[in-house]
Amino acid sequence: MSQDNAQKTQTPFERVSPQEFGYNTKQVDQFLARARATFNGTDDAAAVTSHLVRRTAFEPQKGGYDAREVDTALDRLEDVFAQRERDALIEAEGEDAWLQQIGRLSAILRGRLHRAPGERFRRPTRRGVPSYNVEDVDELCEELIDYFEHDTPLSVDAVRRVMFREAKGQEGYEESQVDAFLDRVVELMASID
Repeated sequence: MSQDNAQKTQTPFERVSPQEFGYNTKQVDQFLARARATFNGTDDAAAVTSHLVRRTAFEPQKGGYDAREVDTALDRLEDVFAQRERDALIEAEGEDAWLQQIGRLSAILRGRLHRAPGERFRRPTRRGVPSYNVEDVDELCEELIDYFEHDTPLSVDAVRRVMFREAKGQEGYEESQVDAFLDRVVELMASID
């Protein structure tokens, strides 16, 4: 077996070419080992949650792991942890506790979704603060209203992968607020699907 073939069988993901940037292999491997330990119940000190999986980011590395493959695996991992968290809450406190948690989160999200287009999120107040195109974000918000209120199909992966055009300053919605909102949307969608 060649050295290249041996390396492929030992790594969990394909690597990009040595000239391209992928995810830092050491960071990915360490995070997955930590997630595995949490899943197996062997490490409570550094417990991994669905929220932590969603917020995890890796540094770029030339010749690193293919980002699409890692992101797909993290999406599946997040779904598994969300399901386990839901099941644990139901087992510990009953289904009513889970329904109340979902209801509270849903009410918060719907409140923002039902704001007028162009007014759903704050505008940057400082120069140089990244912002998203308002029309792009509002379009997704309309799709989310249809999903939550009219059972229009929308996958959680579509929300995870959404891309917005950049805007300049006050012309856009502040990225950090939109991103935090979308994290909660993904959390809700993953817990009810």
